[in-house]
Amino acid sequence: MTEDEDLESFRAEVRAFLDAELPPEKRFAADGFANSSKELTAWWQGVRAKRGWGAPGWPKQYGGCEWSLAKKRIFADESTKAGAPSYSPFGLTMVGPVIYTFGTEEQKAEHLPHILNGTRFWCQGYSEPGAGSDLASLKTRAVRDGDHYVVNGQKTWTTQGHWADWIFCLVRTNTEVKQQNGISFLLIDMNTPGIEVRPIRTIDGMHHLNEVFFTDVRVPVKNLVGNENDGWTYAKFLLGNERAGIAGVARTTGDLIRLREWASSASHFINPPINDPVIAQRLDSLEQRLAKLAALEARALEAPSQSAEAMRLVAPLKLLGTELSQDVSELALDIAGPAALPRPANDPVHPYGQEGEHAMSVFLFGRAQSIYGGTNEVQKNILAKMMAAGI
Repeated sequence: MTEDEDLESFRAEVRAFLDAELPPEKRFAADGFANSSKELTAWWQGVRAKRGWGAPGWPKQYGGCEWSLAKKRIFADESTKAGAPSYSPFGLTMVGPVIYTFGTEEQKAEHLPHILNGTRFWCQGYSEPGAGSDLASLKTRAVRDGDHYVVNGQKTWTTQGHWADWIFCLVRTNTEVKQQNGISFLLIDMNTPGIEVRPIRTIDGMHHLNEVFFTDVRVPVKNLVGNENDGWTYAKFLLGNERAGIAGVARTTGDLIRLREWASSASHFINPPINDPVIAQRLDSLEQRLAKLAALEARALEAPSQSAEAMRLVAPLKLLGTELSQDVSELALDIAGPAALPRPANDPVHPYGQEGEHAMSVFLFGRAQSIYGGTNEVQKNILAKMMAAGI
């Protein structure tokens, strides 16, 4: 069997799996992980894990698939087209790889199976009120007290913190050295006394962000990942994985397919917007940019982990991916026009259908894309420094 035949066979297998396991009422039940429910996300992760497809990128020894880039993309594309629920990235693509790469055998046995089958949710304790893109300036302290660390401080913009069972947290364990050299990586049970979670309501009307406060929280020393004060190394490893995923190729592919179908719909429009040469040209341009982004992402994912090439491609992936996603949402909003405005609950459905209000919700949520995961302005500074250094 040729490689192309193998991939087409795999695509058919994925479609059959989705047809069999994803009932109609679960399809397109949520638009992205941010406005999904914990129950829906956990259910789908469990279904995938039962099939052996819970972690496409993990090593097989930890229950992963070790799929090629091509197979990962096929699975993501077909899942998006089928309207499958999103996964929560904080366990699967962020802390999971950190644990199986740098964690103890006890930590691996304790956490990886739960991440894989969707029975334990995680959130990320990185950003603070005074430490966002300048993450190394974080102030949350962890002071050693026998077999525990005592943690005090605050984290913010904590996505899914109200869901999370555990939080992986960057804490300062040494204040006498260079900022990056005094940070440690802790795994903290969110049920530990002294932790308070407060919701942050965003402009899109959703609750997916939170503030997390730590007051004399006692964390066992066995929950330290790797070596004390080496947390910046593990944080960079994790951020590389996070920002590569932020390119959002599969998500944007689904958004563009949905947008083109809507713009071409005679049932929603007397004169479909696709007939407007300006709209058609903007759609074509966005699809061309997506193809280039996918090729760039493929280069980054095929490069050896933590290699100079992989690290060099992270910043432009984040920049181009988030800017493309925002431009897609702007075109959807332009097509929707007045139909994007909210209407009273007793109003009849607009002839444009629910796509108009969906366009507004996606547009508002998308404003944050150029901020989270490292602001685009900071990514440009990183690129400029790398170019100046000849990297």
